[in-house]
Amino acid sequence: MTDYDTITIEEQDQQAIQDYMTKTVPNRKIDRIEQSLHYIFETEMKSSDSIILDYKPDVLRRIAAFLSGMIQRSASIGIAGETASGKSTITLDIIETINAFATEYDAKDIVTRVNTDDYYYDRSDMVKAAGSFAEFAKNYDLDVPQALELELMCEHIKQLLSGKEVLLPKYDMSGTAIRHDNHTLAKPSRVIISEGLFTLTDKVKSAFDFKIYVDIREHIQKERFYVRAEERGLGSSADSIYSNANEKAQIYIRPCKEHADIVLSGESDRSRYKLFLNKIIAIVQREYFS
Repeated sequence: MTDYDTITIEEQDQQAIQDYMTKTVPNRKIDRIEQSLHYIFETEMKSSDSIILDYKPDVLRRIAAFLSGMIQRSASIGIAGETASGKSTITLDIIETINAFATEYDAKDIVTRVNTDDYYYDRSDMVKAAGSFAEFAKNYDLDVPQALELELMCEHIKQLLSGKEVLLPKYDMSGTAIRHDNHTLAKPSRVIISEGLFTLTDKVKSAFDFKIYVDIREHIQKERFYVRAEERGLGSSADSIYSNANEKAQIYIRPCKEHADIVLSGESDRSRYKLFLNKIIAIVQREYFS
């Protein structure tokens, strides 16, 4: 497999496309797949409860390039959105749907998840000095990309794409701010997927072949946030936490929507995401298993 230290992802893909397009192949598979994708996407967009709010037309060609085998390496997917937008739920539904397909056909190494939140810097010493995580958080902003080691995350994803096993960090979300490095062994797979607040920011977005932004109307996002805040016992601090998250989202997260290949609605019923993905999986079944 290609070494990504000597050739970039983009250079490899462009070479694959060039090599493929110089061949004379009647009724090319990639064209057939792209046409099917166009129908699926446009049909979804026209539905009254569409999960797709917008997409860039060229993304269909790139998806088709992977599904057709024109690009044979793993594909990476980055999913971003504000807090309580639904990005984590959508990501889990995608993983669950892909794994169900893999189980049906006894396929191995299909999907690997890289959790953006695990790349928060270890600040356990600061928490101990402050006396508690709550006191620590008063003077340390977790709602900015600088709070995470995104360069390391980018490196790990590119290593997985090059076929290498990687030891991922694990961040303790219980309030200790401890990050356990080299904690979880991640193996290369056909799909590398990651989600988080800052997944599509500048230091890491280059690692992703497909960039997805989960959008949601503000009043629904706010309602979800306060339900979650009550479940987590945030009490009176919920207002200040939400205010800061909203302010920082305007600076760091919402602009990422411009980079997205696909903008999804975070308000749709969960079954809708799985239904849509299964339509794409049906293309794979038709091309390779029928």
